[in-house]
Amino acid sequence: MQIEETALPGVLILTPARHGDARGFFSESWNAQRMAYAGLNYNFVQDNHSLSEVAGTLRGLHFQTPPHAQAKLVRCGRGALFDVAVDIRHGSPTFGQWVGVDLTFDNGRQLLIPEGFLHGFVTRAPMTEIVYKCSDTYAPDCDAAVRWDDADIGIDWGLEGREPILSEKDAKAPRLAEIQPHFSWEGPA
Repeated sequence: MQIEETALPGVLILTPARHGDARGFFSESWNAQRMAYAGLNYNFVQDNHSLSEVAGTLRGLHFQTPPHAQAKLVRCGRGALFDVAVDIRHGSPTFGQWVGVDLTFDNGRQLLIPEGFLHGFVTRAPMTEIVYKCSDTYAPDCDAAVRWDDADIGIDWGLEGREPILSEKDAKAPRLAEIQPHFSWEGPA
């Protein structure tokens, strides 16, 4: 497994090895023991899988508040997407900053997003599937979102002037400055 740091400490790109032959390939996308050796100690308890039929579908920016905050390990099961993490840990030197990574079925990359970060993605191809692990189960009372187009964050979704396809929840989400602080930075990740 190749592990790459991003501009946001704690947000990592994981690229598993693929072992291929005439049948296709095999890849170990997560191994708790091997990741613990690399200092990544996550107990993932829920797997999610979603399909977006149309390119330009944007989901996010989502997070869960404590006591059910979630770390996520995100990958693309089919198609292509642009995956984004935003630091919302108050006091962090990177608070409000974002990083985006192209995740495709072909490149096999995964984005590891710790607790204290927003998560969102936009699909680049039709019939795109996203598959991700979560460190806590879904808790509706802790479910929260921030506007995808918050100017204070300034994410370049690569939409080239097109309007994304959004859920009603995402279209009505508040700006980052309008949400209560839920996470505090506790020093280097």
